[in-house]
Amino acid sequence: MDMNENAAENPVADVEATFERVRAAQAKFATYAQEQVDAIFKAAALAANRQRIPLARMAVEETGMGVVEDKVIKNNYAAEYIYNAYKDTKTCGVVETDEAAGIEKIAEPIGVIGAVIPTTNPTSTAIFKCLLALKTRNGIIISPHPRAKNSTIAAAKIVLEAAVKAGAPEGIVGWVEAPSLPKTNFIMKESDIILATGGPGMVKAAYSSGTPALGVGAGNTPAIIDETADVTLAVSSIIHSKTFDNGMICASEQSAIVLDTVYDEVRALFRKMGCHLLNKDELDATRKTILINGALNAKIVGQKPVTIARLAGFSVPEDTKVLIGEVESVELSEEFAHEKLSPVLALYRAKDFDDALAKAERLVADGGFGHTSSIYLDATNETEKLDRFAARMKTCRILVNTPSSQGGIGDIYNFALPPSLTLGCGSWGGNSVSENVGVKHLLNIKTVAMRRENMLWFRAPEKVYQKKGCLAVALRELGEVLGKKKAFIVTDSFLYANGYTKPIEKSLERQGLMFTTFSNVAPDPTLACAKEGAKLMAGFQPDVIIAVGGGSAMDAAKIMWVLYEHPEVDFQDMAMRFMDIRKRVYTFPKMGEKAYFICVPTSAGTGSEVTPFAVITDEQTGVKYPLADYALLPNMAIVDADMQMMAPPGLTSASGIDAVSHALEAYASVMATDYTDGLAIRALQTIFRYLPECYDAAVSKTKNPVAREKMANAATMAGMAFANAFLGVMHSMAHKLGAFHHIPHGIANALMMEEVLRFNADPVPRKMGTFPQYAYPHALERYLEVADALGIGGASKGEKFNNLLKAIRALQKRIGIKPTIRDYVPDEKDFLARLDAMVEQAFDDQCTGANPRYPLMSEIRQMYLNAYYGRHEAV
Repeated sequence: MDMNENAAENPVADVEATFERVRAAQAKFATYAQEQVDAIFKAAALAANRQRIPLARMAVEETGMGVVEDKVIKNNYAAEYIYNAYKDTKTCGVVETDEAAGIEKIAEPIGVIGAVIPTTNPTSTAIFKCLLALKTRNGIIISPHPRAKNSTIAAAKIVLEAAVKAGAPEGIVGWVEAPSLPKTNFIMKESDIILATGGPGMVKAAYSSGTPALGVGAGNTPAIIDETADVTLAVSSIIHSKTFDNGMICASEQSAIVLDTVYDEVRALFRKMGCHLLNKDELDATRKTILINGALNAKIVGQKPVTIARLAGFSVPEDTKVLIGEVESVELSEEFAHEKLSPVLALYRAKDFDDALAKAERLVADGGFGHTSSIYLDATNETEKLDRFAARMKTCRILVNTPSSQGGIGDIYNFALPPSLTLGCGSWGGNSVSENVGVKHLLNIKTVAMRRENMLWFRAPEKVYQKKGCLAVALRELGEVLGKKKAFIVTDSFLYANGYTKPIEKSLERQGLMFTTFSNVAPDPTLACAKEGAKLMAGFQPDVIIAVGGGSAMDAAKIMWVLYEHPEVDFQDMAMRFMDIRKRVYTFPKMGEKAYFICVPTSAGTGSEVTPFAVITDEQTGVKYPLADYALLPNMAIVDADMQMMAPPGLTSASGIDAVSHALEAYASVMATDYTDGLAIRALQTIFRYLPECYDAAVSKTKNPVAREKMANAATMAGMAFANAFLGVMHSMAHKLGAFHHIPHGIANALMMEEVLRFNADPVPRKMGTFPQYAYPHALERYLEVADALGIGGASKGEKFNNLLKAIRALQKRIGIKPTIRDYVPDEKDFLARLDAMVEQAFDDQCTGANPRYPLMSEIRQMYLNAYYGRHEAV
């Protein structure tokens, strides 16, 4: 069978063979080191540059388009500028490392590039694409335009021979000897990526092939000449660009839009510099020549003005630079409004800058979406106009005071625009890239992400004063040190009525500070309450806020503080849940600009005096939101046991067990650190020792100064621990239990405590918490460390853990806490009716994320049921 018969049976047989050779060569090339690749890249660039003139001459002779001397520049540019731009770029192996972040990026070749070469730039584009392929260790198969195959193949051969001589594998560059549609389609299908430069139909075919493709869109570049422009520069630049290779670069200006005030000057200058302004008859004749049946007439592409005029039936001087048609319409019905790829330019008069923008915008939309736009103006003093132009133009290259042919391809008139002969037009132009294509687009980057533990922190109020009787001394700072003038006290009605604010008021009076007191805080403070307080603050204008009370007063005061300093904040934004406090969507505003914030706790448990948290209820929905941000951290905490000496039994037990929950959850948290561990353990030791004594004193209505001070310190230590390690699902569930059934917060935590500890202690949980420092499930070991610290033993891990649970149950019973939710919510039907809503809200609570075992909603539900009925069914 002869070759003709073989070709008839398989029209792509020769391309298949070429493809096999390139594929095999690329597999070998992929193993080369950067030093080898760079030597090959340099040798190929030098060889192409040496042949820039013969290749330019060959391209013009073969295609009949363009200017030899300009194609020399293109070839020179494709070799020299591409080499210079990427000679030091790493494209092999590890190209980037960040040891601190644990990131390593490794460059790999894509494989075989299918490169479609246009007839307008047959040699320079071939050089450009071959060099990119060599720099990235890719193989390349070139599909030349049938009318430019000889010059394109000649350029490819020059690059290949130099590359092989420098050490590249034989066959790393291939080409189609006899181009045809089936062969081009085969290349598009079999390549690993298509690098397509050419007409819209060909580019669309590349994107439709099923192979990843990099293509370009059509160009229809408008150039605005503003009244502030250097007119001589503008006209000279446009002529320089438009005559370059007879206007065949797709970025070249297709229209000039000139402000009315300088239109006549621009028009005269175009004529003076050798352009021909068409008269009415010539304009009509040229219109008929530009487009044939609605498509660009291939006969005018890259031709001289004199040739185009002859085709249109009139004559112009041989040295005419550009044919200029003065037109008005920017619609597609106007032939001059199209891309012309020749030294033919549309000239528009704009009545003002807005009119110029509108015309440019329309021209881009009608055929140049995503490509290039240009403007000439005083860029120093007319930044507002430039900004408006940039905002309006849907083009990926916006050129200022620059000839667009040479400016769009990059690195000549602006040294940060990457040099390229493939100009991506983004989604506007139907392309996958919106920039000048370079080596990065022909690499696969593997990212090696090594495990790293993110920076942690320990944050506490600027000042924490503690010792029985310290309140009066600490408050002296307000006038003596801080120079404060007006104080706003926030408390609840019980504390106010029972004189808890009196010592503070006396201290303020002695220092000459004005003050007022807001005492309308309810046990579960609402957003409405916070807004009421903030409104009063706005009228009083305090420079210090003093929160006196338990968690309710301190939490309400924190929200008032925010609303006072930043009344524009949105509560829903503040309550937005986050995974990492450093990466949250909402950023809390800076606090302390108007008022210094002080917390004086009157109960031992909440820890709010040293935490960045506040729990507040939306009275409209009934949802209880825990807010968290270090902007909410008080500036000063004054922990004076005298303020807690006569706390009643219920408050003593509820707040005390709340402190236990804080310490336990902080110690087991995925964010626990050595700093928080010590505080949590010491707090637990102190609470187990002194909480029963405090409770007994409360029951007997006697004072126990030692026990009360120890509990005050323990509660604050536990607060510091969870302020930095955060809490867990025990608090998530307690928040909702309290919101739905009005159970005091500390009691709600106590009711969920054993179930959550059992849940977390599972050595093989269904899901573990997500945080980089939490390497594997070890909550059980943490609880056993707590048992050791409390002197609780056991013959085995299981026995010791159970003994810890017994000790917790015993403590709760000792201080009067009932064992089940049912004891507090006897209406079983009501509890079950609200259960699903409670479960979902608990799951979405901010505290859930730091839990060592990540709970499913079904698991939260079962824990609620277990706690309600006093059983321990498996979760």
